Order: sequence, then structure tokens, then C-alpha cells
Amino acid sequence: MEPDDVRFRLLEPHEGAVLSEAIRAAYGDSYDAAWVYDADEVSSRLAEGTYVSCVAETTDGDLLCHVGVSRNSPQDRVGHSGQAVTMPAARGQHLFTKTKRHLNEWATSAGLAGMYSEATAAHPYSQRANVELGAHETGFLLGWIPATVSNDAAAARGRGRRQSAALFYMKTNDGHERPVYAPARHREIVGSTLETCELRGSLADPPADAELADRTLLHCDVHADHNLAILTVTEAGADLETVVAAERRHHFHRGLDAVYVDLPMETPATALVSDHLERLRVSFAGIFPNTRADGDVLRMQSLHRVTVRADDVAVASDHGRELLDYVLADLSAPR
Repeated sequence: MEPDDVRFRLLEPHEGAVLSEAIRAAYGDSYDAAWVYDADEVSSRLAEGTYVSCVAETTDGDLLCHVGVSRNSPQDRVGHSGQAVTMPAARGQHLFTKTKRHLNEWATSAGLAGMYSEATAAHPYSQRANVELGAHETGFLLGWIPATVSNDAAAARGRGRRQSAALFYMKTNDGHERPVYAPARHREIVGSTLETCELRGSLADPPADAELADRTLLHCDVHADHNLAILTVTEAGADLETVVAAERRHHFHRGLDAVYVDLPMETPATALVSDHLERLRVSFAGIFPNTRADGDVLRMQSLHRVTVRADDVAVASDHGRELLDYVLADLSAPR
């Protein structure tokens, strides 16, 4: 297919069905976000500005590739990019890279600081595309993708088990300056990630008189489509270990496969609670945006009856390999 035969554009609000049909073509009914199958819901998000879709298509209007970005509010300066689909007839032409480059150009002009995205770690191809575009890894979410998800373009590696995802950040504009409080154990890898991704955060030490509150404040989101829970800590207290242990026990008893704990890195208390989670064998996953917390969070992970093998997780860069080695080592580190 010649370049002149492909055009790139943003979807109009009435075109929600384009995404729904593309997802069904690539994933059948297994995609782990139910809203993408509802064309009216997609159109509503497009109209509100909380979702932006960029497509590559033929001059006749046939869809070749799609990639989108979600925000909780049109005013959010960091988006979450996903729903990347390349149609079978268009594979091998690097259209994902070209389509996402157009989406990045929109994000830059719209004033977004950047976009996070997850790429399957079952193979390196989509990761390489992100690296080629200038994105960098910020973490690895082990066991993030349910075994039930079936992408017709995915490799057979690890089929039948939950798969991991590489987390990427694509900077499009400068973010805001902010202190970053990281537990001493993870300070070096957090600093390396901040530098590599050009995030406008500086490692900081908590004030000498910093103390933990008596009680932990957190919010729990259960993602039924992923069979996991995310605990967003808005204030880490002296009882953090007890609270997280109780939440984890409850969710694992219900049959969830994983629990992730998000700690706000703009809060000094996050630098003071490392030992609390160490005793629970909750391990490092990476840096991640969370709309329930100010700025980025330090994401920790705890897996339940989930097998993670190093050879199931592919990487696409030297930084990615360094980060993955750290994540896997912390997962199995003696406590």
C-alpha cells in the first residue's frame, strides 16, 4: 500500500462504531474494557472530549489502524493511550507507529504533558513502536492482562496464563515541577526513571519532622474485567501494613488474581512506609498516573496464584531490560 493511499484523522463524535467494530475484529468478545463495545458510549466520550481517536484509513474510508487516548476530564494534562488495533490487511506496514505519531502530534498541540500506555509484554513489537516514537518504560505490571484476552495478532508466548504489560510514558510537553518522595529501597530506580522519561520531578527527602498519620486513607477499585483490585492510598498512616493486609486477604479470598497498591509520590509519607509493605512482600511495579492521587504514584504489586516467568516478558530497550530485571528481582527478593 503506497503512502498516498493512507490518510490519518481524528474520529468525529458520531463515529463511535468505528472503534467498536475494530476491537471486535481484533479481540472478538475478549477485550477487557466493556465500554469499547458500546458505540453510543464511545461516541459520548468523543463528544465530551474525554476520548480522542486517531485512525489510519484508505482513501475509500476503510479502517487500517486505530489508537486512542482517554482522560477523566478534557482539562487533564496526562492521558492514557490504548485501544491500539491494526487490521489484518494492514499489518507489517508500521501503521501503528504512524498512527500514534499523529495522535502524539495532537497531544502536543492540545497542551498535554504526555501520555501513558500499556503494551503487551508477550512480544516486543508494540513496545518497539513506542520506543521508536520516543516513549520510555516506567514499569512492568506483572500479571496485568487476563488469560481470557485473545488478540488475533498476539504471539503464542505464555498463552493460557495471565500476561504482563510494559508501562510507557510519552512526553509531549513539560509537566509541572514537583518533589518526588520515594522509599529508600526504590529511590535509585525511581530516579533513573524520572531522568530517562524527562518527568519534571525531583527526588526529595521527607522533612526531618515528618510523621505518619494514625490512620491510612485509601480507596479501592475492583476491576472485574481484569480480575484485580487497585488500592489507591491517599494518605499513608501508621496502620498501612494492617490495612493493606486486610484488603489483600479479602480480595484474594474472593478469587482476585492481583492487588496493586498505589502510593502518592508527592506526599512525604510515601518515603516512610517502605518497611510496612516489605513485610507483606508487596513488590515494586513502577511509576504510574492515578487520577485519585495528585501527580504520579509509586505502584506496588501483589500476585495471587499467578505464575510469572522471565521468558514470558519481552522488552524492547536497554532501559526496559534494566527496569524489568529490577521488577523481577524485587518480586522474588527475600524479606
